[in-house]
Amino acid sequence: MTRIALKDRLNEGTFFVDGAMGTQLIAAGAPAGCCNDYLNIDLPETVKTVHQKYLDAGTDAVITNTFGANALVLKRHGYEDKAFEINVAAAKLARSVAGDERYVLGDIGPCGDFLEPLGMVKEVDLKAAFAEQAKGLLNGGVDGFIIETMTALDEIQVAIEAVQSVCDLPIFVSLAYDPAGDEARTMMGVSPAQAVQVLAPLGITALGFNCGTLDMDGYVNLAKAYAEALKDTGVLLLAEPNAGRPELEGDKAVYKLSPADYAASLAQIKDVGAAVLGGCCGTSPAHIAEAVKAIR
Repeated sequence: MTRIALKDRLNEGTFFVDGAMGTQLIAAGAPAGCCNDYLNIDLPETVKTVHQKYLDAGTDAVITNTFGANALVLKRHGYEDKAFEINVAAAKLARSVAGDERYVLGDIGPCGDFLEPLGMVKEVDLKAAFAEQAKGLLNGGVDGFIIETMTALDEIQVAIEAVQSVCDLPIFVSLAYDPAGDEARTMMGVSPAQAVQVLAPLGITALGFNCGTLDMDGYVNLAKAYAEALKDTGVLLLAEPNAGRPELEGDKAVYKLSPADYAASLAQIKDVGAAVLGGCCGTSPAHIAEAVKAIR
């Protein structure tokens, strides 16, 4: 089977991506508290195991294990000089499991600080870090990129510019939302309408949400807000909700939503108009498999 281009595949119906990575790495044997991104070099078989479980669950794509693999984040672990190497390794690992029939999205997460003057990060440094990451992921063979768990529009814009300076592959963008009265906003106050207004004209392929602290009804309502805002933009709606809102057990956040209940909510989100579906914190291959089964 010859894989069609990602942009063409997205026109053929619901596109499933994977779920949580960090918790699944620990479940697969990775030591807690390590640099997850360096596992692509240090424990590649563990990373491949997680990718394989999601592919077995029926996803169309896996997302590289590179959420924090930009030099600004890696510096906290002493690996800033290995950013390119880590991203190449991660993309090659994901590609080796996905093969030619499924897709690989290169994951770009936030830098962990804010741009000047609110924070300490200079725009030129942030763009360079994201561009280096994108080059590594491209070298490793990704089909597209997902810029995820973002809260600030200026950081997202820099990330988009960085990827587009390297290639013209599809870009998915995802923001993290919290309850804010009767609606939802990111930590930096960004509403779905504001995100669409600023980001939809920038040449991206999909836009939506992941992570945050909403319950499943909140994610369904967030999807409705995005669907309304995205009308006539040509940009697809992406939804990767958490497995509901976590509950504290001692000092641990525990997600208790069952795969069946998760799948039911994701089906509602699909019916609202989401074209790209997956999961974030608290989800597992079992949650994704149940959703694929229910929706397909």
